Amino acid sequence: MDANGVRAKRWGINNDYAGLTDVLLGRPEHYKWVEAGPLIGRTLANAHKTGVKFDLQLAMKQHSEMVSIYEENGVACHYLDSDEVLHRNFFARDSSAMTPWGALICHMQLKCRRADYVTAIRFYQQNDIPIWQFATAGHFEGGDFNIIEPGRVLIGYCGERSEQEGAEQVAAFVRAEGWEAVVAPISREFVHMDGLIVPLAAKLAVACTDAMEPWLVETIRGWGIEIVDVEYREAKNLGVNLVALGNGKVLSMAGAKDLNARMRALGFEVYDPDMSMFTLGGGGVHCLCQALCREDA
Repeated sequence: MDANGVRAKRWGINNDYAGLTDVLLGRPEHYKWVEAGPLIGRTLANAHKTGVKFDLQLAMKQHSEMVSIYEENGVACHYLDSDEVLHRNFFARDSSAMTPWGALICHMQLKCRRADYVTAIRFYQQNDIPIWQFATAGHFEGGDFNIIEPGRVLIGYCGERSEQEGAEQVAAFVRAEGWEAVVAPISREFVHMDGLIVPLAAKLAVACTDAMEPWLVETIRGWGIEIVDVEYREAKNLGVNLVALGNGKVLSMAGAKDLNARMRALGFEVYDPDMSMFTLGGGGVHCLCQALCREDA
């Protein structure tokens, strides 16, 4: 309570699937397609055959539709400052990661995103949200910090984005808090761990097991986590990269048709907006957000 008896806002998450109350986003007003890794690289390399073109107005419309889904579900949306130079900082997953102990400020590797930490730090300071740690030992990005359930975190690295040194440092931070942290290498084509596995509900996750090391799949199943398997053809286009809203609701995307049908068959209410300007440009709805506060699991 503050001096006026008002309860201070609680920040932090101990899971990535219970009721989402606050989310950090950005504004893609300076968005453009540039070489920024294998996902957008594939889009640009094949554009002469597919005919796909970047459309900023369509991107803004798609982003607004995503925001409206959050707002319709009672999620308070917060925003990083837009910046013409930091034209991809609206992929809010990667410049920081939320934890039960406060925000982890990340150290991004791509030249066009290397200074995104500036807008992340500014946001947390201006909103009196504690900063827990800084990744300094090597590059590390928030998409590779994946809370599977309370007490357990998967931490990935592909080398081109997060590096093993950074991943191991962050894992040590987590272990010092008494949580389990498993570090695993991932294929560069999936960029981050949240392209391979995302929690859906308690003891339930979506994952592309064909693209994961067998020992990692065994570890996850050994935790009692049931996996809704996503086929490689959907996963390579960011089908796994969804957001659990909690209370049986999921923010997915139109491109993940088979996965969406399977989640609906499991009883989930699935929102599936067209986010093609972003999936073709290198990130899905999970990449576009950072959960700031969820109900405890």
